[in-house]
Amino acid sequence: MPNRDTLTASPPRRRFGLSFVLKACIFVTGLAGIVAEYIMSTLASYLLGNAVLQWTLTISIMLFAMGVGSRLSKHIRGALLDAFIVLEIALSLLCATSAMFTYFIAGFVTSLAPIIYSLAFAIGLLIGMELPLAARLNDFFEDLRINISSVMEKDYYGALIGGLLFAFVALPKLGLTYTPVILGTLNFLVAFVLFWQYRHNLRYRAYLMAAMAVTPVLLGALFYFAEPIVLFGEQQKYRDKIIYQEQTPYQRIVITEWKGDYWLYLNGSEQFSSFDEERYHEPLVHPAMQVAVKHENVLILGGGDGLAAREVLKYEDVQKITLVDIDPAMTRLAREHPVLLAINRESLGDPKVQVLNQDAFIFLQNTANLYDVIIIDLPDPKTVELARLYTRQFYELAARHTIEGGTLVTQATSPFFTRQVFLSILRSMRAAGMPAVAYHNNIPTMGEWGWVLAMKTRRISSEQLKTALANLSFAHIRTRFLNQDAMLSMLLFGKGSLEQLDSIEINDEHDLAVYRYYQQGRWDVY
Repeated sequence: MPNRDTLTASPPRRRFGLSFVLKACIFVTGLAGIVAEYIMSTLASYLLGNAVLQWTLTISIMLFAMGVGSRLSKHIRGALLDAFIVLEIALSLLCATSAMFTYFIAGFVTSLAPIIYSLAFAIGLLIGMELPLAARLNDFFEDLRINISSVMEKDYYGALIGGLLFAFVALPKLGLTYTPVILGTLNFLVAFVLFWQYRHNLRYRAYLMAAMAVTPVLLGALFYFAEPIVLFGEQQKYRDKIIYQEQTPYQRIVITEWKGDYWLYLNGSEQFSSFDEERYHEPLVHPAMQVAVKHENVLILGGGDGLAAREVLKYEDVQKITLVDIDPAMTRLAREHPVLLAINRESLGDPKVQVLNQDAFIFLQNTANLYDVIIIDLPDPKTVELARLYTRQFYELAARHTIEGGTLVTQATSPFFTRQVFLSILRSMRAAGMPAVAYHNNIPTMGEWGWVLAMKTRRISSEQLKTALANLSFAHIRTRFLNQDAMLSMLLFGKGSLEQLDSIEINDEHDLAVYRYYQQGRWDVY
């Protein structure tokens, strides 16, 4: 292969096809490029929240940066192969360190957005320079008509494989701890193969040889220290000691410990603390169980930690509990981790409990079963996907799978921090054709929290349902917090809490009001 400098002087064309090595390298760069985009978008979603917005912004920034990179590549006039190898080495190190650096710095800065977007821009800039340089290198081998199609074809094929690998292998198996390092290694392998194959034609061979010696050492060190670095950075975000952390395709699971009590966080949001979790799970489960005409067959949507199931199992006449949680890692953890086993009392191992790892909406669409009680214990509607599980249509669907006289209850976020969300869920439940009642409780580690309970019936009004709840005693149930006085207090709201109900929008599939309301919540005051 001649020296690349000859390419700048319109060399005679040689129609013997694209070099297999360059072909393979373009395929790998296409694969690595799309994975880099997905890594940065996922990282932004996990650390900044609002997945739709973060994916949109991050991908847009990277695509813009790729355009800038393509423009800048025209200024590289000589030593094209040297430049391409340097570019791959730079991408290798930048991709490998991106997630690690972001997690590390997260504990020391108040806003991660400028850091994440800057890294996304830098990676996009380098990716944008790849294709033009590859096309110019390939120009030596093929005519323009074939050259462009060959380069784009291999790049797009690589992007497809990269997307599949990211979705089904990298993210679920390696997470954001090791996937970036593997990605960086792929870019380095491209650089190394080209360097070794054409080392005699390189202008800056000595410098590149030094880079070839140093880069794998750096990548090896990054791989070795990846988990401790990420854990150190993540630890800075939590007041308590992290005892477990796992990245799944759906969420980041973290368990912390302080003075014998434990906290579960999903994507940085607290799900419960063993210090006071009974103040959440008992109000979630027992009012719905007590007021239903029967509770032999219970459906729990979400609740993968097993705590809601623990409360349901306190009723001896319960025959079957179907628990539907989308994340198999969460339900596996609830079955195996000693901390969760102690808190949920091994509820998911009970023979009455059937665990299904499915999307709650899809499960309800496909099942033909009817349930006496449906307990909806899902994360807050902070994403579009979750907001769909708080719509009028979702409650109508759930009602179709509830027996006459059966009950539905859902956690409804905070009536203090996100009051509009709380009221919208109440209105949406009533809009689904059921009498519904809102109630609330103060949970020390979470603040003021709320629930909405509805009954599948046309025989009583919402006020009559409220009266029925107020008359519940709970004396025959082994509770740590809930009794009749607590239930009465939970049904009462202070001045101004519910007055705006009629002006609040119903959450509809075509207009996700709770998603908009949630973004306007005042979580910063807590």
